[in-house]
Amino acid sequence: MSAERDELLRLVEELPEEEVPQALADVRRHLRPVRERPWPPAWFGSIEGDGTAVGARSEELLREGFGQ
Repeated sequence: MSAERDELLRLVEELPEEEVPQALADVRRHLRPVRERPWPPAWFGSIEGDGTAVGARSEELLREGFGQ
């Protein structure tokens, strides 16, 4: 995360609650619409197999701490 984004997040947390609606409106004016993203994404299906090997081992993988 950039230093500027980090500072923005910190400043937002310090905003008095009554100023949040106006600040939110100001930020929304700076956003551009997100272009529609294609589905599935380009990386989808890039791994060979049908996924059953991972599914069959899901309990074992979770016990080993997968995703932590």
